Amino acid sequence: MERKDGIDGFGAAALAGFALLFALNQVSIKVTNGGFQPVFLAALRSAIAIPCILGWMKLRGLSLRPAPGTWVAGLLVGCVFSAEFICLYLALDLTTVARSSVIFYSMPVWLALAAHFLLPGERLTPLKATGLALAFAGVAWAILDRKTASGEASLAGDLFALGAALGWGGIALCVRVTALSRVRPEMQLLWQVVVSLPVLLLAAPFFGPLTREPGALHVAGLMFQAVVVVTFGFIGWLAMLQRYPASSVASFSFLTPVVGVALGWALLGEEVPTTVLGALALVAVGLVLINRPAKRRT
Repeated sequence: MERKDGIDGFGAAALAGFALLFALNQVSIKVTNGGFQPVFLAALRSAIAIPCILGWMKLRGLSLRPAPGTWVAGLLVGCVFSAEFICLYLALDLTTVARSSVIFYSMPVWLALAAHFLLPGERLTPLKATGLALAFAGVAWAILDRKTASGEASLAGDLFALGAALGWGGIALCVRVTALSRVRPEMQLLWQVVVSLPVLLLAAPFFGPLTREPGALHVAGLMFQAVVVVTFGFIGWLAMLQRYPASSVASFSFLTPVVGVALGWALLGEEVPTTVLGALALVAVGLVLINRPAKRRT
């Protein structure tokens, strides 16, 4: 795949499309939770995604054998992936899409903070530190403001969304500092869904009955999440990272919470108070500053 030095027209359109896709995924999870218990739903998604990813890798002629020395890292990233999606699916069962989007897509904030201490060459600059402070303030505002929260916006749901963001950041760190950094993105994703399946199946009974009168809409939502979002969405996003500069790709991440808030209002009729909009603005500005590439010296 040809490597680009910056985002071209195709890249901008594709990344905007991914932002829309991932925001639709939040709406889909919210709706599909009405037919399946959240953790069991996450397990079903992994079960369907596994053969889809294997088929894609077979079609591309990629090896299906784990690389030597990656077993421990693969098990670790799979467990973190499980924790992330337990939190995300529970969050969307308890709070609104708008609030979950603002909090969950603050992941680059926590990744930048952890990378400052754990990854060489990832130190926070004054500009990035300012972005970190703004985004952190936005997340805190969204969680702590309970006066304007609607009935669906529970504190537990907000905290689960924060846990999901931390788990997502943990996955990014795992694939950077472990042996998985040497394998292709498809294999990284395969490790995550394969390990998560038994973990989620074992955890699901602790969260109540496994089904909630599922219908055709809920099954369609499940298939959308497993086939479109996980198989094509996640792999496509990883392909963008291979083709374009990582900082440029990451800078588009602020679009997803914006679209998520809009879709929650437009498709689900969610109330979006001004405090959520204010928190969204702080997080979006903070993400832009965090992902802004440093100026090169001549």
